[in-house]
Amino acid sequence: MKEKLLLYLLFILSLQAHSQIVFEKGYFVDNNDKKTTCLIKNTDWGNNPTEIQYKLDEQDQPVSISIQQIKEFGIDNQSKYERFTVDVDKSSQVIRDMGYDKNPEFKKEILLLKVLLEGKASLYEYSSSSLTRYFFKTDSLPITQLIFKSYKNSEEQIVHNKQYKQQLWMALKCDNTVIADVEKLNYRKNSLLKFFAKYNECSKSEYKNFNFDKKKDLFNLSIRPGITSSAISVSNNSVSTSDFNRDFDNKIGYRIGVEAELILPFNKNKWALIFEPTYVGGYKAEKSRLDSRTNEVLKGSIEYNAIELPIGLRYYMFLNNQSSVFVNVQAVMDQSINSKAYLEYSSQRNETLEPKAKGSFTLGAGYKYKQKYSVEFRANFGKNVLVNYKDWNSDYTSFALTFGYSIL
Repeated sequence: MKEKLLLYLLFILSLQAHSQIVFEKGYFVDNNDKKTTCLIKNTDWGNNPTEIQYKLDEQDQPVSISIQQIKEFGIDNQSKYERFTVDVDKSSQVIRDMGYDKNPEFKKEILLLKVLLEGKASLYEYSSSSLTRYFFKTDSLPITQLIFKSYKNSEEQIVHNKQYKQQLWMALKCDNTVIADVEKLNYRKNSLLKFFAKYNECSKSEYKNFNFDKKKDLFNLSIRPGITSSAISVSNNSVSTSDFNRDFDNKIGYRIGVEAELILPFNKNKWALIFEPTYVGGYKAEKSRLDSRTNEVLKGSIEYNAIELPIGLRYYMFLNNQSSVFVNVQAVMDQSINSKAYLEYSSQRNETLEPKAKGSFTLGAGYKYKQKYSVEFRANFGKNVLVNYKDWNSDYTSFALTFGYSIL
């Protein structure tokens, strides 16, 4: 089971490399200031890119160009990047790696900075896997990093150098700017964007906001009813015969849940975190067997219902503007409800058990239409529902067909 799960996880992580490549209308400017209109592979970069792929025509093979070859590129109505040689501080934000020096540790690098707002005063962003830095420039000041650094003091407390506030107060004063505006500024994109927009408006400067609204539909809430097909096998390790053991038949049951889905705002919204509290019920089976010693009929029955709490990761592959397919992997915690098992070893010996499940994993694949309707096939290849009994083992396998309707 673990080997199957590992292979499936590797499969999901490799999908990004093999799924549909989306090239969208854009342009790039080379070192000779030549602007080329083209189609650019839009990966909705979480980290600032160091190269891009483009095609002059849909039928062409993609061509890669590096940061050394382009001064600027953009994707229509989505994003714009400009190349700069900057002093950048990449001091760690991870507590165990933080130093004690409050001053930034600058290194000169060539970066493609993301343009957030462009005007008399322009705002830029640099992101890597572990940090985010903001830069700005005006018609009289060159590109400069807005300084924010976390560090430790002598008492091992985490403190912050917020020099960016002083930088903005000195560089972007305007008639409607007061010190309180700067003091309340957070080192966050939306907070800085509002400040730069206000300055440009006060300066009667035209500006363009490239931070296009990506919050739309980043959260979905869906009702998820479905049907299940489940089977349970039970065995006991403390007896020498198999008369306690039962392979209960496959039964059709039902499930009803609510799924909360948080779309992650990068890589073209292909990744999502999902959490789906679900009631799973309807499994009830009987299995009798003949005692090999006495020819008695030994009864066995089991009923299993549970609240499942699956949490996991989903990956979308978009077919067009209205349709997508997806795959997920989830870790599941269970709480059994109104569940019991009765097993006879002989006419004088029997056991009544209260099932309790161990955590498990589910794998799923599905189809979504108009971000509103969905259907998913999901498999749980095995979990122990008698985990609270030392001498007992069980194997619960379940497959589900689930339908979804987004209410939010």
